[in-house]
Amino acid sequence: MKMSTLLKPTVLSIGLMSVVGCTTMQTMTKDASNSATVYYNGNIITMEGEQPQMAEALVTQAGKIVYVGNLQEAQSKYKNAAQINLQDKTLLPSFIDPHSHFDMVSNTMGQVNLNPPPIGKVDSIPKMMQTLKDYKADNNIADGDWIFGWGYDETQLAEGRPPTKNEIDKVLPNNPVYLQHTSGHMGVANSKALAAMNITADTKNPAGGNIARIKGSNEPNGLVQETAIYPFMRNMLEILAPNQAKFFAQTQDYYAKNGITTAQNGSTTRNTIQFFQKQADAGKLKIDLVALAGVSDLDENLADKNFVWKTYQNGLKVQGTKIIADGSPQGKTAYFSQPYLTPVPDCEKDCRGLPSVSQDELNEMFVKAYARDNQLFIHNNGDGATDMLIKAHEYAVKKTGQAADKDRRTVPIHAQFARPDQLAAFKKYNMVPSFFINHTYFWGDVHVKNLGKKRADFLSPIATADKMGLKYTNHSDDTVTPVDPLFSVWSAVNRTSRTGKIIGKNERATPYQALKAITSNAAYEYFEEDSKGTLTPGKLADLVILDANPLTIEASKLKDIKVIKTIKEGKTIYQHPVQ
Repeated sequence: MKMSTLLKPTVLSIGLMSVVGCTTMQTMTKDASNSATVYYNGNIITMEGEQPQMAEALVTQAGKIVYVGNLQEAQSKYKNAAQINLQDKTLLPSFIDPHSHFDMVSNTMGQVNLNPPPIGKVDSIPKMMQTLKDYKADNNIADGDWIFGWGYDETQLAEGRPPTKNEIDKVLPNNPVYLQHTSGHMGVANSKALAAMNITADTKNPAGGNIARIKGSNEPNGLVQETAIYPFMRNMLEILAPNQAKFFAQTQDYYAKNGITTAQNGSTTRNTIQFFQKQADAGKLKIDLVALAGVSDLDENLADKNFVWKTYQNGLKVQGTKIIADGSPQGKTAYFSQPYLTPVPDCEKDCRGLPSVSQDELNEMFVKAYARDNQLFIHNNGDGATDMLIKAHEYAVKKTGQAADKDRRTVPIHAQFARPDQLAAFKKYNMVPSFFINHTYFWGDVHVKNLGKKRADFLSPIATADKMGLKYTNHSDDTVTPVDPLFSVWSAVNRTSRTGKIIGKNERATPYQALKAITSNAAYEYFEEDSKGTLTPGKLADLVILDANPLTIEASKLKDIKVIKTIKEGKTIYQHPVQ
């Protein structure tokens, strides 16, 4: 596993000399001017068409691709161009992030890392408690101040359960503490944190959420799930807001280091959109950032005449609206049509997870969005939530009188356990599912146990989707899993779990299919297929150079491919350090 990219962002060191050919960094950044640059002697994969196509040369000028084809013709046509000898490296369109949480990545820099290996080191509750205790001491956090942690995963803890408020109280009795689950759909709070949010034995579960209780009583045990986490998340975001500017550049560097020139922020408040726009207007965006507005702000956003949708403003674009329809399959809150096969906390029978909204509420969200041509991105993991999504779509098109297959590109985010009939509905209604195939590695073994082999094997069915002619993407959902696109390609091609088991052999993708999911298809998801996603004349010179060819390298080594250079509109924004 490529450990360097599974760790969270650190300040990047930029090499002084290019590791591609013998060209200096000064020459490599010339593309941003009007002078042309010819790339040659490498594996130039255009990502055009359903089968791989290669080119001898690519020419960029003034931030765009101006020629793709024969080397002799390129050098004849652009006689004074800078020459970049790729030396058998691989050139692709840069990667486009179909779904992650840019702001949450920034926020993790102000939190304690509680991830299990290979991302972190926490594999037991005692180790977690010691990590929390050390974090307070190492950072000189005063009594009374909030402490936040992220990434704990009870499926990888020796105890097989989340920590309790009492366990946290023992090591941090004088601080309110909130620990976010790796899925982002639940968390654990200690006594002071629960008190700060006014959660007591008398507090009822919110609709679509759960406050777990100490067995035999109504006393909260610290675990909050789905909509019950919202007060804690709002509080955390407010407290960590000052960190946004502090870590903004560092977060961009993290994406650029992974070959990404277009990132996403998966659910964005109005305040955060304003912050992003302020950074963009100040010229601080080196990559493009696509924000999805939160559905709680839908009415206000649609009524705001100054709110700009689907248009980049200095590198920031608010593409559409994000809805959360259910929870996490590994956390057993994803909503299924059939029950989980293992016990679910605080559920005695017919344990199928939790829809986060009612069908009627979801229907009305779709109607409002469709009536205003607002693109929807819906978090749906379980097939029960996918049924709700499809019903909401059918209700909305009938209510608005629109064509069911209008080119609105509704995006089911995750759609991990979509059934074949639901994939057919996606195709019929021109939906663009964004799969999450990293789950095969991180939680594939857990899904087999909790859901059975049949459901687990059809997780994020990219091969079937491709055969059906669906446009699909594949994402990391960072901070849930690291943003590393090449690890996502490895996951899609191998579908290998932590224990080495294959999770759905028939759904293994080809390397080219996996690359489409983060290049051409990802551009399509954002209505940007005319400017990004393939090496085509007229498109932006958003490029990535890799040290190996994903189409020919041994499948097991895909995750070990290194990003050598990331180029945004002709300008180098990441250069692999010289070793």
